[in-house]
Amino acid sequence: MQGVGIRVMVARIAVSAATYHIDKPYDYIVPENLASRVMPGVRVLVPFGKGDRKSEGVVLSLKADSSYKNLKEIIELLDDVPVINDYYVKLALWMSDRFFCTVFDAFRVMLPSGMWTKDGVTRVSDKLGKMVTLTITAEEAIKIPDSRQTRAPKQAAIIRLLAETSSVSLKDICYITQASPASVKALEKQSILSLNDYTILRKPVISTLKGPDLIVLNEEQQQAYNSLAPLLKSNKPEAALLYGVTGSGKTLVYIKLIEEVTALGKTAIVLVPEISLTPQVVGLFSSYFGESVAVLHSSLGTGERYDEWKRIRSGTVHVVVGTRSAIFAPLENLGLIVIDEEQEHTYKSDSSPRYHARDIAKYRVTHANALLLLSSATPSIESMYNAIGEKYKLLQINKRYNDKHLPSVIIADMRNELRNNNGSPISSILQNELRANIERDEQSILFINRRGANPLVSCGECGYTFSCTRCSVSMTYHSSNKRLVCHYCGYSLPIPSGCPECNGKLRFIGTGTQKVETELHTLFPGISIIRMDADTVGRKNSHDKLLSHFRNRGASILLGTQMVTKGLDFDNVTLVGVISADSMLYMGDFRAQERAFSLITQVVGRSGRGIKDGRAVIQTFSPEHDVILLAAKQDYVAFYEREIALRETLGSPPAHDLFSVTVSGIDESSVTLASAMLGATLGNYFSGDKMVKLLGPAPAPISKIKNTHRYRILISCDNTKAVRDTIAHTIREFSREKAGRGITVYADSDPL
Repeated sequence: MQGVGIRVMVARIAVSAATYHIDKPYDYIVPENLASRVMPGVRVLVPFGKGDRKSEGVVLSLKADSSYKNLKEIIELLDDVPVINDYYVKLALWMSDRFFCTVFDAFRVMLPSGMWTKDGVTRVSDKLGKMVTLTITAEEAIKIPDSRQTRAPKQAAIIRLLAETSSVSLKDICYITQASPASVKALEKQSILSLNDYTILRKPVISTLKGPDLIVLNEEQQQAYNSLAPLLKSNKPEAALLYGVTGSGKTLVYIKLIEEVTALGKTAIVLVPEISLTPQVVGLFSSYFGESVAVLHSSLGTGERYDEWKRIRSGTVHVVVGTRSAIFAPLENLGLIVIDEEQEHTYKSDSSPRYHARDIAKYRVTHANALLLLSSATPSIESMYNAIGEKYKLLQINKRYNDKHLPSVIIADMRNELRNNNGSPISSILQNELRANIERDEQSILFINRRGANPLVSCGECGYTFSCTRCSVSMTYHSSNKRLVCHYCGYSLPIPSGCPECNGKLRFIGTGTQKVETELHTLFPGISIIRMDADTVGRKNSHDKLLSHFRNRGASILLGTQMVTKGLDFDNVTLVGVISADSMLYMGDFRAQERAFSLITQVVGRSGRGIKDGRAVIQTFSPEHDVILLAAKQDYVAFYEREIALRETLGSPPAHDLFSVTVSGIDESSVTLASAMLGATLGNYFSGDKMVKLLGPAPAPISKIKNTHRYRILISCDNTKAVRDTIAHTIREFSREKAGRGITVYADSDPL
């Protein structure tokens, strides 16, 4: 190595530019001028590759020598103190093995996005303000204003204020005294006061949602709490599943557990599946735990997210509420992790690292001897399977809080609506129920699992359909801007007046949120409607504003996609409508019917949570379907028994684990060849193991996205290190083959 005979320090670094097939710790020389400041856990800039392109890295460890020669030097240090400690280094290494990602990719999800650099420049920094402090004693300051009252009254006011408080921010001084910064500067020149920088924390606006002053648990809630509270003190890792019907008051049990865990001097993380739920949950928790609550989710501004992370890391926060990435919150002395609505697919990341928050939670409670509480009215089949198998402690709440009845459910057969010449997406049954609610000044929630106006536009004469040129999906018509939009790549074009092939008349097929909204305005003129979908909640705090408006009874109807199906608690909502239950049943995925059951059950449970009884209308063309009937009865137990028998027959999770290997590229023939080679190689490796079954390669369910073709190999087996190592080795070796050029290959554990 360079500098033979000269004692140098070498840093082992996880480098951002190192792709999965070449991922390993890389050795770099620590320059003499940085020797006292480079330490494990700090971020650095290093040269990487033949062109010495600047790349970010994280120092994993330091050593006195290296077996490699001609080492390069660290270019720049990005942190004064470590931002990653040894605990998170070990977690990143574990994630690299479990989720087929680079170590740096694991670090990337642990820290706020603004901390990572772009072209060598960090995208977020501390927000600084000016603090004004007296440089003389208060007694001396009191004597000054009288002599200045006439010729410099603003300066006199500033001095009087500081004599009382000694230190005030420049912004507050100018606001209170109506003085200008120039007046403050003048006093600084006279050495009466000093101006110093201080850090301003950018905190998200939290609307406190008042809960009951004294939480009184009912008998079932108390039984659940009594079973869970001792687990907080067991000094070993624990896991439990709280299965409670919608409206059973599971959140109150969380709050009581957090009261207990904080009394023990420990901390807690509460995960929710949707950003739309975060303001409501944070508001409720803030009413009980005040400033010790922090929030982490992707809709926060870059500075807000960075400052909340800093607040958590400082030790002043005891409760963190957030979506998936909040599982990495840097809390010390962790005692409890709650995953609310634990069945939701949003807890699984669809980009590298493809982790599930539940798996990270298990790692964290194992290393902290803490309690993991999974909770839902419709637990995932996997979680219930583990609870029945006694891997988790199973607790049940079978009644709604305050003994409220579950909503009565009407199944509207849409075939009859067509026979009666009702082509509206809203059945006559649902129309009548909505009209009754409007007359009684009660509110309604309508759910449809598609946004836009029409999911398919075709020619009625030649059959031409508008499909995305870059993705293998139909384009959705959006009536608000009269454009066709691909919901996968964002490509859009204006709707033509006729068919581009034969100029025939276009047919608008299917229903989305925009079409339902238009129909509602036609049926109920003048009624206020809130639409919540990806097109209406793009702006910051838009979820909170829309839901607050609805909570304050500013609208009669809340219409939306999945974001209105769970976690919402409005005491004036007495009617729920499921517009198109069938669209969720036939998605070509073994979990489709589980998701359909969960969504229908959850949204039906939004009704009748106040003092008035609730009801629901489920619209379907398949009124005899088992999933529809069981969801209408809120019969999770019967659905689980039906589903687990099917999973065991198919060899799907949880009966067996599942891996996917996805091959993608621009040229479809190259992708087909590459997937065949990978399939053959994996087949050879696993040929002697009867417990491993390979399916494919075959086109992915959506075979082309953004001009990239995708093929997939599924592997049904047990998730062991030997299996993971074999898959990882196959991918890395293939990347060195000529057939691997221009091809991307990645693996996913338990794909969704």
